[in-house]
Amino acid sequence: ELFGIKTSWQRLGGGEVLAKAQEENGNPSADVWFGGGCTSYVQAANDNLLMKYSPANLSHITNSNFTSTDGTWVGIYTGILGFLTNMEELEAKGIDAPADWPDLLDPKYMGLIWSSNYNTASTAELILNTVIQKYGHDEGIQYLVDLDKNIAQYTKSGGGPSKSIGIGECTIGINFLHDGVYQIVDNGYDNIGLVSPSSGASYEVGASAGFEGCAHPNAAKLWLEYVLTPTCVDQAQEVGSYQFLVIDNGKQPQVALDMGVDPTNVMDFDFADMMANTARYKEEVMAALGGGDERFKTE
Repeated sequence: ELFGIKTSWQRLGGGEVLAKAQEENGNPSADVWFGGGCTSYVQAANDNLLMKYSPANLSHITNSNFTSTDGTWVGIYTGILGFLTNMEELEAKGIDAPADWPDLLDPKYMGLIWSSNYNTASTAELILNTVIQKYGHDEGIQYLVDLDKNIAQYTKSGGGPSKSIGIGECTIGINFLHDGVYQIVDNGYDNIGLVSPSSGASYEVGASAGFEGCAHPNAAKLWLEYVLTPTCVDQAQEVGSYQFLVIDNGKQPQVALDMGVDPTNVMDFDFADMMANTARYKEEVMAALGGGDERFKTE
């Protein structure tokens, strides 16, 4: 409406967008990419699939980790990674909620945990990098092998577990806490608990970018100008998105703060390592899991 540009869109997981962009290889079917963790954007930038453009409002981004250094993508929000629980199911089973990452390995949680697919979800990439940074490389990969014993399902998208928490199909989900806030506020599931890992949470930087070689590059640039304005990002919480914003003139989601989601309770996260090594880490964890099984298929 703002620029008089007719748009259409398709929803995919971050890993799926990356795979699609790589397959299209410089002849993209889309002009812009909006949302999802920045690791997939970094991989796309390394493959020269993103246009370079620096919108005016970059000056309002509050942290240098929240945008690219080469002008290929801009951060728009941060999401705190934690655990969602169905409090009624846990009480019925006589089980306490996990408080931190080591707790998830307890055999009492066998078959109760849902996570997301390393092949399709940028959320899963963050989970992978989180445990490697918390435990070290070899121990982190082993942690995910041990965690696999307790996981009932890997969902295609990172938000998948949150959609099944309230109805009790999933008891514990490794998920972004803002997805839980959405289920509580917008869908009325007051049986959902929000857990931020006690040793410090990791977080994603959600991003946006234009595709190199896109059909409408000027429209893509206008989009990137728009996504870094309060006019755009302040709409998020009006439509059920409760991530924390990365620009200093945006309005933070008060409802998430009121529910105890603390954007300051975070670990010292090494974004450079994540961006440089995620592709290799994914190959290693899939190999450690025996190459995957039916749960990791993308078709």
